[in-house]
Amino acid sequence: MVSVCFYFQVHQPLRLGKYKLFDIGYHKNYYNDKKNLEVLQKVANKCYIPANRLMYHLINEHPDFKISYSFSGVLLEQLQQNYPEALQSFQELVDTGNVELLAETYYHSLAFLYSKNEFDEQVALHRKKIKDLFGAKHNPKVFRNTELIYNNELAKHIENLGYKGILAEGADHILNWRSPNFVYRPIQTNNIRLLLKNYKLSDDIAFRFSSKDWKEYPLTAEKFGSWVSSVNGSGTNVNLFMDYETIGEHQWASTGIFNFLKNLPKEIKNHPDNNFATPSELIKKYQPVAELDVHNFVSWADVERDLSAWLGNNMQKLSVGHLYMMEQEIRDSGDKKLLEDWRRLQISDHFYYMCTKWFSDGDVHKYFNPYDRPHDSFISFINILNDMEIRLKKLKAEKANALSAPALNAPMLSAPRLGKQIFDRI
Repeated sequence: MVSVCFYFQVHQPLRLGKYKLFDIGYHKNYYNDKKNLEVLQKVANKCYIPANRLMYHLINEHPDFKISYSFSGVLLEQLQQNYPEALQSFQELVDTGNVELLAETYYHSLAFLYSKNEFDEQVALHRKKIKDLFGAKHNPKVFRNTELIYNNELAKHIENLGYKGILAEGADHILNWRSPNFVYRPIQTNNIRLLLKNYKLSDDIAFRFSSKDWKEYPLTAEKFGSWVSSVNGSGTNVNLFMDYETIGEHQWASTGIFNFLKNLPKEIKNHPDNNFATPSELIKKYQPVAELDVHNFVSWADVERDLSAWLGNNMQKLSVGHLYMMEQEIRDSGDKKLLEDWRRLQISDHFYYMCTKWFSDGDVHKYFNPYDRPHDSFISFINILNDMEIRLKKLKAEKANALSAPALNAPMLSAPRLGKQIFDRI
């Protein structure tokens, strides 16, 4: 018997504007509002609305068809404010009862790597957002970390937070001879279960579907259904994890992706032992076949499937490092807007745009990227950090009721100083 588990990541970042040196100290808007709205509308019209319509149709046509989503909090905010019709279509889909919602960090962040306290708060904020928008009964039991970033420590931490399962990339270097088509137990945990992405079959849809250079092109639902069915006898579950934007945006409607997915459930069910399941159902249905030891972090990004997409160069490391160094001062300020801006700067996409890798990964890093060069992203980010430093200093001065020149001229990481420090190290 093979249970097919569809999981989709649904996320769009709040892209930063081109914040210039001379903007520092004037607290101009950090965000590229025009680009963010443009991308949201494009993705909603090409993916969210038509893909939700398709999923609703599939659930009606195949009552046993199941899917799962993880929404970033920043995406849900954007839908609430700028595209409520798309949000409503997700809510109607969830109301069918055939959809499971997963937990994650509210800001699609790297918080676990730098601040467990901030990580826990973001997970709690996300849980509240899900309940507010989809109803109190939707209390996620399975966790999906940003971009499937995972290791043993995270699994143990998530188990301590009360979650029953966690998702990860089924990378070859963590599985060795094992198959991703089973349920596993993370090492040194008791009850939490680990579900691994079948990256070959997932990427056949997400990345290779429209590639005419691929030897399996064109990919038909019948062909893919036979690949899934071939797992019978050598696995219990096939986890198809991908970005939701695969449907209609990464793979345009003209590629045939909608027709492919429309016919896929029928082809999968042609094998009498095949069915569909959500992550929670897999955990209940199948016992783990072994422990899995993943000491080093793994993700689903790029060919390396590690953290290098976000932390592979000095620009990225210094930007994210300085951001989290500000945490305590930000919290102590008591300024809610400053805290919100600090959290929005944690969105992992900001560091992804600074990536300087190329060759096989180059086109991926250009997707919906508002910058011409990785260094442009870095410069804007650093300028914004400097503006936030000034805001912090002003708040401290106001609290101390010492708005005198000496207080305002206290030592700080000014734009030239911070910029020079960082550029000297890259």
